[in-house]
Amino acid sequence: MPTIAVDAMGARAAPRVAVEAVAEVSLTRDVQCVLVGPEDDLQGILEDLSYNAANVDIVGARDVIAIDEDAATALRHGRNTSLTVAARLVAEGAADALVTAGNAAAALRVCRQEWTRLEGIAEVAVAGVFPHAVERGDQSPLALILDVGATVHCAARDLATFAILGVAYARAALGARDPHVGLLNVESREGAGGAELAHAHALLRRVPELSFAGNVEGHELAAGRTDVIVCEGLVGNVVLKMLHEFAGMAVDHSGEGRARSWRRRAGLAVLGGGAERRPLLEYASYAGAPLLGFERVAVTCHPQAKVRALGNAIDAAANAVRHEMIAEVRTMLQRSAVRR
Repeated sequence: MPTIAVDAMGARAAPRVAVEAVAEVSLTRDVQCVLVGPEDDLQGILEDLSYNAANVDIVGARDVIAIDEDAATALRHGRNTSLTVAARLVAEGAADALVTAGNAAAALRVCRQEWTRLEGIAEVAVAGVFPHAVERGDQSPLALILDVGATVHCAARDLATFAILGVAYARAALGARDPHVGLLNVESREGAGGAELAHAHALLRRVPELSFAGNVEGHELAAGRTDVIVCEGLVGNVVLKMLHEFAGMAVDHSGEGRARSWRRRAGLAVLGGGAERRPLLEYASYAGAPLLGFERVAVTCHPQAKVRALGNAIDAAANAVRHEMIAEVRTMLQRSAVRR
């Protein structure tokens, strides 16, 4: 049974939202959760909820890194914040993965401080999740784009290792059997985008076990041709925020014929949620943003995450552990030509 350390103090509605998510998971999933935060507060909330006590533990941590706190100064709190204690539990083997809805930049810094990178990985990546059309029976309705901010500028080998990380996560956590990889570029032709992207293209073609679909242009992201899109962090961050914004616009105006037509043309019809008009992209519906490249598994959620979103993130982290994602990454790196 996977054990997930949950930073109970991360979300804006902390700690109640994290405690409610863990209580629900304890009743419905085969997952052990460790809530990290002020023990008395967490236990008091739990006592008002239905939960399976056998699947929930509490580890005390009094200090909190604020959501809006500058990441560079956040670590001055020392190693007793809820986020740091949770990451350390994973580093020490007391838990298998970390889930937090806290300060994302601080989470990345804490993981860099407490964990080691996988051998062969020079730069880590944050993967954004977004919905796309399903063209093949082995696809997940969710796609990944990475990096979206951890590594602003990337070398060709970084982009190739990001593809390996993304494919392993898509298989383990999202249920995609044969994720197709695309390299985000200005044109579809081989050699486009300059020397670094051309080099990345050549490397990706030589990675065994990768289904590389070539270059992908911006208008193809939601069309379903690829499941894992790799790019520099600066580009990925802008793209993901635009996807989020356009999704919100489509849902806000979904009662208008022109909006529905626009959504179909853009490949975003999968955002519809029936009568409630709830998009799959909504924070309550997707499985968080994994931090990839470490020896351990971490999944972050938006600070506004609700109970369902945190539950989905716990599921994603547990699936990554069950399907031995880290071991798969090691194997793929050993077989590939991109190992440093």
